[in-house]
Amino acid sequence: MLKNNILKIVAISLSLSFHAALFAQQKQLADYVNPFIGASTNMQSAGNPAGLGKTFPGAAVPFGMVQVSPNTITGGDNGPGYSYEHKTIEGFALTQMSGIGWYGDLGNFLVMPTTGTLKTSAGKEGHHDGYRSYYDKASEKASAGYYSVMLTDHQIKSELTATPHCGIMRFTFPQNSGSRIQIDLAHRVGGTSVNQYVKVVDDHTIQGWIKCTPEGGGWGNGAGHAFYTVYFYAQFNKSLKECGVWSANIPQGQTRKLEDIESAKYQDIIAHAAILPGTKEKLGKHLGFYTDFDTKANEQVILKTGISYNSIEGAKNNLETEIKDFDFDKVHLQARALWNKALSKIQVTGGSTEDKYNFYTAMYHTMIDPRTFQDVDGKYPGGDLKPHVADHFTKRTIFSGWDVFRSQMPLQTLINPGLVNDLINSQVTLATENGSHFFDRWELLNAYSGCMIGSPSISVIADAYAKGIRGYDVNKAYEYSVNTNAKDGNGQRGFTTGGNSISGTLEYAYFDWCIAQLAKSLGKKEDAAKYEEKALAYKNVWDKDKNWFRPKDNNGDWQQWPAAGRLQQGYGTVESNPYQQGWFVPQDVPGLAKLLGGNEKAIADLTNFFEKAPANLLWNDYYNHANEPVHHVPFLFNRLGAPWLTQKWTRIICQRAYHNKVEGLVGNEDVGQMSAWYVLAASGIAQVCPGDMRYEITSPVFSRVKINLDSKYAKGKVFTILAKNNSAANVYTQSATLNGRPYHHCYLDYAAIASGATLELVMGPKPNKSWGK
Repeated sequence: MLKNNILKIVAISLSLSFHAALFAQQKQLADYVNPFIGASTNMQSAGNPAGLGKTFPGAAVPFGMVQVSPNTITGGDNGPGYSYEHKTIEGFALTQMSGIGWYGDLGNFLVMPTTGTLKTSAGKEGHHDGYRSYYDKASEKASAGYYSVMLTDHQIKSELTATPHCGIMRFTFPQNSGSRIQIDLAHRVGGTSVNQYVKVVDDHTIQGWIKCTPEGGGWGNGAGHAFYTVYFYAQFNKSLKECGVWSANIPQGQTRKLEDIESAKYQDIIAHAAILPGTKEKLGKHLGFYTDFDTKANEQVILKTGISYNSIEGAKNNLETEIKDFDFDKVHLQARALWNKALSKIQVTGGSTEDKYNFYTAMYHTMIDPRTFQDVDGKYPGGDLKPHVADHFTKRTIFSGWDVFRSQMPLQTLINPGLVNDLINSQVTLATENGSHFFDRWELLNAYSGCMIGSPSISVIADAYAKGIRGYDVNKAYEYSVNTNAKDGNGQRGFTTGGNSISGTLEYAYFDWCIAQLAKSLGKKEDAAKYEEKALAYKNVWDKDKNWFRPKDNNGDWQQWPAAGRLQQGYGTVESNPYQQGWFVPQDVPGLAKLLGGNEKAIADLTNFFEKAPANLLWNDYYNHANEPVHHVPFLFNRLGAPWLTQKWTRIICQRAYHNKVEGLVGNEDVGQMSAWYVLAASGIAQVCPGDMRYEITSPVFSRVKINLDSKYAKGKVFTILAKNNSAANVYTQSATLNGRPYHHCYLDYAAIASGATLELVMGPKPNKSWGK
């Protein structure tokens, strides 16, 4: 008997060991993140000057202040500071932007491990004339919260990971009597820092700050008005016995925009900077810090750094709170755990392995921004340049409005509603602190860049308020929305003139509609009626003779019709042509269809729009998924009575525009928008018109999608979409049930989602044209 029990115990033990080992081998959600997806600015591959995804491959945590990433080149339209095809790395910076063009910014506190003679200039990409190094492409690894590479010039393995406010770097050196870590404090993507300060605090610590202004280029090469100071507090696990600074003598009056600092003359000044051994404190216009030391073979030297936009004390507190020791692996595991938790907001089953990589990397990219802008104690720099404390929300920054109001923010209302609440609070407090009392369309570290067109904050607020996300000063949010409209809208004439006539008129009409929805909710009946009328302004640029939208000049007359007609890029439009922009009437699709001659004619024209697009969906004159103006268009078939075409085309776009490779995004990531579109479409739902609680149902890529809801904002716990018989061939909905009851609509109300409903779709290979109409 005893023998049998022992055998049973052994068998159970073996079974548990087997299942534990099996579980350990199973992929976690973070394992499906490939940060190299989209990590290219290559214009040639993209087929247009906008380039490809422009993501960065470095380490970050969800919505963190820090992004520790390799930089391969500074200059041109190279916003993330990195492009996969480059052959050299100039260093590893603590801050980056994701998926943007317009020269970019950040890239601050650039760290480079080296050996041999100290060089003070990065030099040119693909050359040995600076401190940059060639690297072994096969050694380059990136995952959620981690990056590593072998720098071959010096045989130094470099590893990066992050916390919300800190970065930690681990460098494995060869045996060398002249090893070094050097920090370029002037480095800035798209320009240069204009002033820096550094001080050696003790034999393991340095602190200081990096000041960036429009005079040094950066965002929009200065046109983005970026004005910020990064404070740092950094500690080494190796003593600073031999250290110093270098200081370039920037002449008085020297201009310092991107074209200036890229010049041979300026680069020569940097390359011949004065090297000042033993200097423990320095203020200057172009500084670097270095520390020399001996290393044994495979010796690991670790640098951990906290940053703040408030003060050195804030940076120090951030570091001491988040990284108490030099345990790189522990920080990496914490970062990975944060990503697993964040990615679990949506759990998918089915689909291919590539589909899962595409999906979870897309989710990952939607959770870079809007990043935290406050320290661990809640302090943040206000729009009045004074310190403030966020006591009931997290202060956030980087709002790429024209892009993200379309899909990124609607996605976050589902999976991170608290984040949207934070963003609106952040915008309201900024507009209050800086005294403007209006919302900018593109905000970066408190700067109002004015980039693109429209009043996208109004859309975000209207959508959030309608969904019960209301933890901010609603009266101010409404007041500032009205002010924003008065500043930038269609005005008394009811249309926008000049080069943006079509794009401006259509987009401002939608934002007028958003104000009308807010006004209704707040009981402002007169305002609601006023803005409902203004929302019809899109009709004011409709030319019935051309049967399409046409721009007007300052006198209100039609601008000359071009030979290419509505395919003419930039004809009254922004980053689009009239054919692409003209579909943007989300607030009144029936009205648009009426102008087109009815639903059948609208469907025929829309079908032509998709069928003439190239198979790879790169930049083109028809359905141009590479840019935002058309992102809502595939879902218009639902509104026009042909939902099977929405199902068809969204599945095609998911297949053709998203891939698990470097060139995996057909256009700029644009701070989460490109990826958010995929997350929603692949899940099977999307909004055409944020602010309207109608969600379009389309063909899910996966057989099961579980969206975990936030109990603070939703009644239900999980919204589930099931797709029976789903496959790459079975893309069409045959029938549906909602909570077990037959469901015949191709849309859902947000209330059903928030209640925790279960939507079940039965899929098949051919359209069922009687369902969903």
